[in-house]
Amino acid sequence: MSRINFCAGDWIHWHGDGCSSFKGTPGDWPAFISDYLTSNHITDLVLHGDQRLYHRIAIEKARKLGIYIAVTELGALRPGWMTLERDGLSTLSHFPNDPDAIRKIADRAGAIDLSPRFPSSFWLQTGPDVLYNLANVFLKPLYPHYQRHTIYPPVEEYLRGAARLLRQGIRDRKAREVVAKVQAVGRPYFVLPIQLEGDFQLRRHSPYDSFTDVLETVFRSFARAAPYEAQLLLKSHPLDVGFETWPQVAAELANAHGLGERVHYLDGGGLAKPFEKASGIATLNSTAGLEALQAGLPVKTLVPAHFDIAGLTHQGTLDTFWSKPELPDAGLLAAYVTALAATTQVRGSIHNRDGVAVAAENMAEKIAARALNPLGAYVDPPPRLEKARELGVPL
Repeated sequence: MSRINFCAGDWIHWHGDGCSSFKGTPGDWPAFISDYLTSNHITDLVLHGDQRLYHRIAIEKARKLGIYIAVTELGALRPGWMTLERDGLSTLSHFPNDPDAIRKIADRAGAIDLSPRFPSSFWLQTGPDVLYNLANVFLKPLYPHYQRHTIYPPVEEYLRGAARLLRQGIRDRKAREVVAKVQAVGRPYFVLPIQLEGDFQLRRHSPYDSFTDVLETVFRSFARAAPYEAQLLLKSHPLDVGFETWPQVAAELANAHGLGERVHYLDGGGLAKPFEKASGIATLNSTAGLEALQAGLPVKTLVPAHFDIAGLTHQGTLDTFWSKPELPDAGLLAAYVTALAATTQVRGSIHNRDGVAVAAENMAEKIAARALNPLGAYVDPPPRLEKARELGVPL
């Protein structure tokens, strides 16, 4: 087994036999990885995420050489799952989006144990991340040309995050009060989860340059087509540390579109309470959309998310969603979750002490057996890609 380290954080997590270091510039990487794959007789390429600069190029070179590509990511069916797909994720996923094909996969899979396991540990979620990124800051001379995939300065991000953590209880309480007030009034309301600016779901799997553009699109449609009494709840991302000042951005856009008091910002709490009486949720492509479907809510995606399937999500325009949102088909949803669990998800979690070993073992087993996207869950070309490109997604 071989591994390439790009930075000090990589080296700290894994070094020794089989490890190499790439210390060149990003411009040197294409030639380096081409030579590395051929000279080391690589048969399988395993990556966590497929849209980081180094990963995109490695996948491109590996595909030309006929190398088997396995991509991991956090699980869609959290907690206690990891995603493991062949060749690509999200818009580039080869998992079918045809309802009949999904039902057939679910039938072949049979019953799947979907009980929650391996709950996330806050310290395992944040501790390794802090160690990794701070090592890259203070040991940068060891890997001087490394280009990180995150967009914020790590030290400032962690200081901001610590400050927000101290106010977590206050923020959660205020969010509960806003939700309770909106629900008590009894008017219809929709939920829009905000996604992180650095999220590749926004940066690479959507045509938007910033989530501000997403807000502009949704607010414009809401002002034009939503029933006058309808309200809109914006939900902050739990990992947001406040670089974008979304409350001010949202207030300015709401006033510009004449929405004023109809838009509410939740800077804390979870999604369960807002989902309780919501008329639906609009999302770019967040996994919160799948949570909403599982809660029985209508969902409208702005780009072809993995779960954007006829019969599950609203297939009409965003304008029509506010007045006539399409409910998900419960049978198809159950089939989708079963098919997903049987083909692109594996048990385990990198954010749980016991779950790490389970995830590693399950992934290694499936990769060694060349059993990614089984049971007919590999469709070529990726079925979401053409529609995404028509919308301007840069893939």
